[in-house]
Amino acid sequence: MPNAKTNLVIVESPSKAKTIGKYLGPEYQVKASMGHLRDLRKSTMSVDIEHDFEPEYYPIKGKEDIIKDLQSAAAKSANVFLATDPDREGEAISWHLKYLLDIPDDKTYRVTFNEITKDVVRNAIAAPRAIDQNLVDAQQARRVLDRIVGYQLSPLLWKKIRRGLSAGRVQSVATRMVVDRENEIRAFQPQEYWTIDAQLDRVGRPGGFTARYYGNPKKNDLGSREDVDQVLSQIAGKPFTVGSVKKTQRRKNPAPPFITSSLQQEASRKLNLTPKRTMMLAQQLYEGVELREEGSVGLITYMRTDSLRISEEALAAAGEVIRSRYGEKYYPGQPRRYKPKANAQDGHEAIRPSNVALYPELVEHDLTKDQYRLYKLIWNRFIASQMENAVYDVTAIEATCENQIFRATHQSVAFAGFTAIYEEGKDDEQEAIGSPLPDLSEGEALMLLSTDPQQHFTQPPARYTEATLVRAMEEKGVGRPSTYATIVSTIQDREYVQKIEKRLSPTPLGEVVNGLMMEHFQNIINVEFTAGMEAELDEVEEGKIYWKRVLEEFYKGFHQEMEDAEEALKDTRLKVPDE
Repeated sequence: MPNAKTNLVIVESPSKAKTIGKYLGPEYQVKASMGHLRDLRKSTMSVDIEHDFEPEYYPIKGKEDIIKDLQSAAAKSANVFLATDPDREGEAISWHLKYLLDIPDDKTYRVTFNEITKDVVRNAIAAPRAIDQNLVDAQQARRVLDRIVGYQLSPLLWKKIRRGLSAGRVQSVATRMVVDRENEIRAFQPQEYWTIDAQLDRVGRPGGFTARYYGNPKKNDLGSREDVDQVLSQIAGKPFTVGSVKKTQRRKNPAPPFITSSLQQEASRKLNLTPKRTMMLAQQLYEGVELREEGSVGLITYMRTDSLRISEEALAAAGEVIRSRYGEKYYPGQPRRYKPKANAQDGHEAIRPSNVALYPELVEHDLTKDQYRLYKLIWNRFIASQMENAVYDVTAIEATCENQIFRATHQSVAFAGFTAIYEEGKDDEQEAIGSPLPDLSEGEALMLLSTDPQQHFTQPPARYTEATLVRAMEEKGVGRPSTYATIVSTIQDREYVQKIEKRLSPTPLGEVVNGLMMEHFQNIINVEFTAGMEAELDEVEEGKIYWKRVLEEFYKGFHQEMEDAEEALKDTRLKVPDE
């Protein structure tokens, strides 16, 4: 009979259990809860609105065996360490576990790991804390808010539009953002504009180049063919000269290390991964991957974060890697520290490799293709964030003729700096850098070989991609790092939004639902109102306001909107146009 373990550690997943078990030794037994074990019932509202919004939690169907197993393990253990993820949801899972397994206070220890490495895990177990009720309450508030909206609004959509529809609080706002963008595109009036490119040559020497029309001498926008002809008639047959030659250097700073939203955007741009897939892979890298030499190892820090903080040890380790791998001149001489955004929660570090010495190529053969690509992206971005600036030599030339100015610029890399390993992707096509320019001097005579006038029209704003929608939600304060991926996939699963060639557009159904919401649920569909709710949930987390007050305040307005909408729509049924 093996000796009874003295301590039980509970985490959410088997791979996390495996990684942690490796670091803790025989007196700890590590088990996985397989996610949530207790939640609101699916079949009913499960929130007692009459009695101070008390949530009614029940064990989740199908999890009976796991619960029984954990109960018996907890009863036999001297101490129970609840080691679920280090965020609100993780805190709530721990709180539910304590209740379900009936663990007394003096046996309950909450531990969190921002990264799953030997030192971090052992230090956390050595310095546990109590469950943080403020974090739990912030999570309960979000869960109950979403439940009230979903369970009261959805039946209205069934009656007025079609059965089976569901309405989510934050998803409604995300759908609205997609519809608003579509309406901007529909209302867009293209404006005509023209460019003139002049092909110029040096007199008597080789060295032709192209310059673009700028102005006379102030900037002059060409709005029509007449404007173009006016310029062309002024310069026809007239001599050109080099008006000025400016040579400067431009420095470019590296991008900061990843936070959740920037990781989702960059993985979408560079690796073509959806936010949902990115988060799934990141969770695997965080919880632990089997490496041949070392067994299960957590490769990155926690991936739900909006903080740019980096630990001093990690900064020092990055400096070492840069100096040894790329050379002294690639290291700026001291660590770069990044300032957090104004409303960042700063509970965690930024997303970085747990151990920078595990170069991507060292672990490649142990990872799946997508795990490797994501790990490499995170590793490169983190190391680049600590590297020296890139330096560019920029040459700008102005060629003049009859007071009309044509400009040409070219930039070349003087020192690669951080771009040696990483450059941030772009959502839109950047204009190409011109070809190298000849070594001209001021006052030099030039000859006009040809002109190329081109007509253009301004373009409507682009439809969102999943990545740019996440960025817009982040900028507007809608959702939080832990919710972006779910929101973006939910609005597509519900068929309110469709993805065509990587771009999101509303479906006819999405537009009808959005129209109903716009007319009758001004608050729910309001971006500022939703961002304000997020800020209130943050205040609950900080212990500044009581969670049920937030619900009470919200419900007053929402209940009134529900009643008014029921009344206004009582004889109406909305038709969804056919696709």
